[in-house]
Amino acid sequence: MTEFDEGTAEEFEQLRPLLFSIAYRILGSVSEAEDAVQETWLRYETSPARPAKAKAFLSAVVTRISIDVLRSARVRREEYVGPWFPEPLLADPYQDPERSAELADSLSMAALLLLERLTPLERAVFVMREVFAFGFPEVASAVGRSEAACRQLAVRARRHMDAGRPRFEADRREREELARRFLDAFRDGDVDALRELLAADASLVGDSGGKAPQWRPSFHGAGNVSHVLAALLLSYVRVGCAMEPHEVNGQPGAIFRDREGRVINTWALDILDGRIHTIRSVLNPDKLGHVGPVADIWAILREADQGPRNHTFSAPEPEQENRT
Repeated sequence: MTEFDEGTAEEFEQLRPLLFSIAYRILGSVSEAEDAVQETWLRYETSPARPAKAKAFLSAVVTRISIDVLRSARVRREEYVGPWFPEPLLADPYQDPERSAELADSLSMAALLLLERLTPLERAVFVMREVFAFGFPEVASAVGRSEAACRQLAVRARRHMDAGRPRFEADRREREELARRFLDAFRDGDVDALRELLAADASLVGDSGGKAPQWRPSFHGAGNVSHVLAALLLSYVRVGCAMEPHEVNGQPGAIFRDREGRVINTWALDILDGRIHTIRSVLNPDKLGHVGPVADIWAILREADQGPRNHTFSAPEPEQENRT
């Protein structure tokens, strides 16, 4: 490998976390974001000349690739069975203390679902400008539009995002404490405690993509949701599953695993005004492979229907392993 090649590779690896974070926010898919980053590397590696500003060049390339992928992905999402959620992300590889609030806010399931309402160009402009603070000249170069057009796209995108955002956000420490109490109540099967911690209009929504079982796409109301959770707990307890509290998309959540440690599903909790407002569960096995080996949930439910009922729901082990 030449000195130029070594320098190119090192520079790219330093920027890889940023490139993935841009692509993930545009695409809502871990696998597609990784593919976009890999395609960016191939183009960078084969470019005839080394760009003067690698960050701007690579960010523009990964954004263009992501826009193209998103346009084709939208067709598939229109045909998706049931609610569509982003692939759960357990940790954002890109950290920037000066943009920590924007990065965290844009990573949540709720924010990514709001981004789904935008056109691919609006979404790309919003991510580059509002989340990662690129200048309009760099944004314009990335999306192939004039600076004036990008400013208009940014205004429209910001308006859509602001209109859909909740009015109240819980303090991070308060969210974590409320989530801990909620997950403890779930583990204990305490329906009254669950109902107390849920907002009156709380929702439990699942993304199975037609590839995993679920009673129906969503449940609404604190009473309904608390009773569904209690029934779900019974099924998991019978087959020795465990719950691992874990941050999911920058929010309190959990990973549920079977007795072999394979992933069943993930939860992300929306917490507003001191209550759990939404539980978003990703069950589609196609969206869980990057979290770990995936369980056969159909087999788990068959065993739950037939198995004994003398198991207890696993508590977190020292290395944070819990299951649902």
